[in-house]
This record gives sequence, structure tokens and C-alpha cells, in this order.
Amino acid sequence: MTVMSEAAGTPGPVAEIRGLRVEIDGRALVDGVDLTARPGRVTALVGASGSGKTTTGLALLGEYPAGARVTGGVRVAEGLVGYVPQHPASVLNPARRVGALLHDIARDRVRSLPRRARGAAARERVLAALASAQLPDGRSVLTRYPHQLSGGQQQRVVLAQALLLGARVVVADEPTTGQDALTKRRIVAELAAVARQGIAVVLLSHDLPVVRELADEVLVMRQGRVIESGAVEDVWAAPGHPWTRELLYGEEKAAPTPVRVPSGPPLLAAEGVTARHRGTGDLLRGASLTVRAGECLAVVGRSGSGKTTLARCLAGLHSTYDGVVSLDGTPLPRSLRRRSRSQLAAVQYVFQDARAAFDEYRPVLAQVARTAVRLRGVAPRAAEEEARTVLARVGLGEEHARRRPGRLSGGELQRAALARALLARPRVLICDEITSGLDTVTRRGILRLLTELTHDADGPALVLVTHDLDTAALATRIAVLDDGEIVEQGETARVLAAPCHAFTRALTEAARA
Repeated sequence: MTVMSEAAGTPGPVAEIRGLRVEIDGRALVDGVDLTARPGRVTALVGASGSGKTTTGLALLGEYPAGARVTGGVRVAEGLVGYVPQHPASVLNPARRVGALLHDIARDRVRSLPRRARGAAARERVLAALASAQLPDGRSVLTRYPHQLSGGQQQRVVLAQALLLGARVVVADEPTTGQDALTKRRIVAELAAVARQGIAVVLLSHDLPVVRELADEVLVMRQGRVIESGAVEDVWAAPGHPWTRELLYGEEKAAPTPVRVPSGPPLLAAEGVTARHRGTGDLLRGASLTVRAGECLAVVGRSGSGKTTLARCLAGLHSTYDGVVSLDGTPLPRSLRRRSRSQLAAVQYVFQDARAAFDEYRPVLAQVARTAVRLRGVAPRAAEEEARTVLARVGLGEEHARRRPGRLSGGELQRAALARALLARPRVLICDEITSGLDTVTRRGILRLLTELTHDADGPALVLVTHDLDTAALATRIAVLDDGEIVEQGETARVLAAPCHAFTRALTEAARA
């Protein structure tokens, strides 16, 4: 493995990868990959989850999995490479407020100024970076800890860090994951503006409409290899490889049949839920909704609107709230720790950041199987067999099941997290952006699986927290949140076709644009 450097003033690419091979235990994560990042250009890597996109992107930072054997060449021009990961919480210090994290970077950038001017200049740079990263209300964000931000807000804070560092290359790993249509368009505009400043952007994404709109060149990856590359217009107009055609046109195939409209009393209900973080204002105000057996409720809204906070209140993961959450008419304890084993099994939660929800030192199979042991009293051996079956159903075979979480991609871990929740045989399954990190082919399969679950006689009711209105369209009903309030809810067809609230209209219009 060679790492080559060239002077900042030398013309040509700011970063290059040639013949990269990253191998672990004889298995190639990437094999023979070439990539060129040019100033002011956006180069996109697309492909199924686990195809090697993130491994390739991290190579530009000189980062590889532990124990990897690396060959090939990486050339990076003098200057920093910024990285915006798919799971931004992993690079944010949970013990420090956002303001402290960003001001540390900004102070290093203003050391050449007179001492008295440094503080104000650093604050100005921080607020400008937050605004550029689509967090215009920067002052309120600065006072929070990372866990008090939504996944989308965390992502934009990390982008602000890269902008503050003055990176010449920005590797953006799923930057629009978990974003609503309005915020997604702003993120696309911001990355385009970053490129216009002469910064090379390497975009790793499953979001094909974003890739088509933003990227100049695209590399299609499968099983660690680049199977097709070229200008975006050329690849979209005439894809040469069968897998590329499946990836690009998979969305045009028939969508899963929408879930049936249920009847009967509410299974899970929230009444007047007002939630907050300690030391901050209300994140959610007076939220009320119901979910019936066999029903799918989609909760939509922009990043930071309160979607995840509401979902966490339902699951007992956020206990600082007023109001009542009930199951079969019986109030549930606010805290997860006070819920019984049957209550824990009844309401299961699949996190947006699946990596943070797994123990990095234990195989995925063991962690998935433990759910059946702990919540249903299944014998360990039988639980492991059941875990294998469910993992296979979500597209993870024995080889993946035996790995530790660090050896799986973000999308693969999302599927493992879904399998783990299903092992509890829940009555209500809360899914927080679980399809946002998946390619079109895998996403279609997961949505089909979720639809099938609601049609099973003993299948769970679903609460889908999503920014994607195409995913929300599969639901029976939709609840729309804006700035901590449910501004509209009703049957899916009516809400999407004839929204009543101005924000819902803006959301649907942005999705169609």
C-alpha cells in the first residue's frame, strides 16, 4: 500500500485511488478500485449495502478496518479530507456540547488574528458553518449535546465541522439519509455550493435521485468491485451492466401492496405527549395519535421536527414527558426500565443508527438470538436457530450473521436490527428511518417484508418514522409533524393527495419536484 502526496499548488486531481484492494481474512472488501476526485466535481459511488462504498471512501482518509491487508495506491493532495459518516453520532463526543466541539476547531483557524479578535471571529465562523450546513438556528443547537439532536441534525453538525476545517476533499457518506424532502434539497444545494468553492466531493449514496441531480461522475460498485463508471448522464441513459439496470430501474417496478385498513380499538395510543430534554425547551407539544392492530402509521416531517422523540416516548426510550402512552388502554411506564418483560416485547424499536445499538465485540447472530432468550424465554439453541431464519428473511445469511457488527455495512446492520426486534414477536414495531441507508433493490425487499408482516394474523402494527413520502405511501394513515407539533393526520391517500396544512403541502410539493 502506498500513500502519495503532492503539493497543494500542483494542478490536477486532489485525490486519486489506484488498484485499491482491502482484504480481511482472505475476503476482499474492495478489489481493484480506481477513483479520481477533481476540484469542484462530485464523484458518486453507488451500489448495494456492503458493496465497498464506505471502505473506498475511508481510504481517502487513510482509514481501514483493523487487521486489513491493503494494497494499491492512494494519492491525496496536501490538505485535509473531511468525512461526514452515515452514522454521525459515532464521531461526535457525547460528553461535550456541540458549541464546544465546533469552537475548538474554529479557534485553530483564527490563531493568526489579534488575540482580542479571535473569540468573535471563531463564533462567526461557527455560525456561518452551521448555516452553510443547513442549521440556520445555530445558537440553539450549540447549547445541546449530540444525543439531544436528531440524526439529520447530527449529520449537519459533522458537515459543519468539515467546512470549518477547510477540507479540500469532503467524503459524504449518505448525507441525505433520514432527511425530509425539503431538507434534502437544501443539503443537495449546499454540497453543490461546496463543489463550486473548488472542493472535491466524494458522495457515497443509495439516494439515486440525489446522485443523478448532484454528481458529475458515478461509479457503480458490487461485491467490492467497480462494475461500471462514467458521466452520470451516460450511465443513466444507457447502463451497460445488468446489476446497474436493476439498481437504477428497480424503483419503477410495482411497489408492495399497501397495508389493509384495520378496525377495532386502539392498540397503542399517545395522549397529549409533551416531551423535552433536560435544560431545553419542549421538543414535542401535545402529540396525540393511535395505532390499531394490523395498521401501519407513518410519522413524517423534517429533521428535528420531533418524529424520533415521539417514537422514543412510545417505546419508553425517552421518559421526560407529560401525557400518557397506553397499550390496550393500560398506561405504560414512561421509562423502559420500569416496563415488564411482556411490555418490553410488545413494543419494539429499530433505531436509525443501528451501529450504536450493537455490542461491537459480540457476533450479530448471538445478539439477535438473545432477544428471544431474554424477552420470550426461548432456550439458547432454539433462539439461535430462529435468529438464523429471521436474519435470512431480511437478507443476511450465515456468513454475515457470524460476523461482529464492525464487519457489516450500515445497511446490513439495519437489517440485523430489524431481525433482532422481530425475535421479540412484538405487537407494535417502531421503525426509525430503517430503509434510509438501503439501496433500491434491498429497500424494496424490506418494505415488502414489512407489508407482509402487517398482513400476518399475528403480525405487529407498524409505526414508520420516515422522511420518504414514497415509503409513507405504504401506510394506512400519516401523521405530519412540524416544529414539535402534529399539524395534520389522516388516511394516507387523502393526506398525500389533498393536504390541508401549509407545511404538508410544502413537503409533498418538494417530494414531487
